Amino acid sequence: MSDRPFKVLGIQQIAIGGPDKEKMKKLWIDSLGLTITGNFKSERENVDEDIAAMGAGALKVEVDLMQPVDPEKKPQVHKTPLNHIGLWIDDLPTAVEWLTANGVRFAPGGIRKGAAGFDITFLHPKGNDEFPISGEGVLIELVQAPQEVIDAYAGLSG
Repeated sequence: MSDRPFKVLGIQQIAIGGPDKEKMKKLWIDSLGLTITGNFKSERENVDEDIAAMGAGALKVEVDLMQPVDPEKKPQVHKTPLNHIGLWIDDLPTAVEWLTANGVRFAPGGIRKGAAGFDITFLHPKGNDEFPISGEGVLIELVQAPQEVIDAYAGLSG
């Protein structure tokens, strides 16, 4: 798989789920000093989240503090405390095409706009016979990096 036609640039987000995001905010906002930069609520995705940030500029990392809209419905974003990680990708459509051709399983939904406004898709946490490569229990979000992020990471590599 060395002929990969895309780059994983870095961590875009860490999503943490719990039954009560106010309790999580006591650690992440009040104690660790992260700043709330937005909110996202979706009945369809059963999520009510506060979007916090660490770092600055193009290299900042989101920390999403998520609770379910309805704890009895799926997806149950609070049942897995580390809900998912998000990776910046320089060319998301190319990455999806190449990864699919190489046996990586994607979750249903395809490429779509995410909570932060970027195009996203998810790698499935479990493989199957047709697509045996997966997150092995971890949901992984691939996020189309904006040009500012692509340029910032290019500057790091000299």
